Order: sequence, then structure tokens, then C-alpha cells
Amino acid sequence: MAVQTFYIRNMVSSRCIRSVADAIKNCGGQEEEKTTLGKAVILFEPGTFKKEEFARALREEGFELIESKEDQAVELIKVAAIELVYHANNANSLIRNSDYLSEKVGIPYVSLSKLFSERTGHTLEKYIILLKIEKVKELLSYNEYTLSEIAYMMGYSSVQYLSNQFRQITGYTVSEYKSKGINDRRPLEKLLE
Repeated sequence: MAVQTFYIRNMVSSRCIRSVADAIKNCGGQEEEKTTLGKAVILFEPGTFKKEEFARALREEGFELIESKEDQAVELIKVAAIELVYHANNANSLIRNSDYLSEKVGIPYVSLSKLFSERTGHTLEKYIILLKIEKVKELLSYNEYTLSEIAYMMGYSSVQYLSNQFRQITGYTVSEYKSKGINDRRPLEKLLE
């Protein structure tokens, strides 16, 4: 049996993990470790698992194999940022984003920020802001939280700071966004397009 690690672009949710796990099975492999956002470790019999078929199956689902080490690192940065904003239960208000990302990716923040900017054409700070605003849009759509609660959950120092950033990114005030029933949420994998 052989083992190979694959880094995969555009994995942003648990559904993505299930889709990749299904592709692994359908292509004759099995998960050596549980597939995580952006990464799959596959156990297979040589000759029975074809990387080209796996890559094609991933493309059909909107994913892409990442070949270069730099692009793999950028994908790890994206995954860590998504985990911070979407799954860290307000950790972004308790610790600095830079410390969290450096620890998760294992690269000093200055280096990972520079690499991210060089490879994507966007700053890492801008990407985190875009992620936060998408999460704010999601939370607003639920009508379960006050803007003050959302600001706290997303690590903003004040409602005013959140409101200003929301308007800069969306072009709408929070009130306009809610009252007009605007639904312009974007898939996370398309935030930098």
C-alpha cells in the first residue's frame, strides 16, 4: 500500500470534506487520515488509484489539486482564516489574528502575510475582513442576533467599527442591507475573485 498527501483548493466546509472523501473512494483509494479542509491523505494500492482521475473528480466538484509548495501554504492560510472566522467560537476577539494564523500554519506572520499577498494579489488582512463580512451577512440573515451581539461574536471593538467596515465592503449600511432584503452572499472560495 502507498500513502500520498494531496492539498486541495476551494475546500471551505464540512460538505466539501464529504465530497472529497467520496471522490477518494470512487477513485479506488481510502482515507489514511480523516480528510480536513484543504488536505487529504490517501492510502491506495499502487496501480489502482489514478491521480488524474482523482483530479478530474475534484474539478467536477469545483476543487483543484494544488501542486506548488507556495500555493499549498496559501491554501493552509485560507483554511486557517476560515476556521478562525467561522469555527473558532469568538477566538478572534480573544487572541490576535496574526498569532492564531502563525500558530495554525507554522509560519511567522510576516512571512505568511507576504506569501499570501504575492500569490493572491490581496492582503491577508483584506481576506480576513471579507470572511468576517460574509459571516456578518449570514448572521444578519438569521434575524437572531442584535448588531451588538454580532459585533462581539466577530471580534469587532464596537458596533460602529463593524458598521463602517460593512459599508466599505458591501456599499450598504447594515440597516439598508436588512431592510431591502439584500442577499448578496458570496461563496467563500470566490471571495478573492
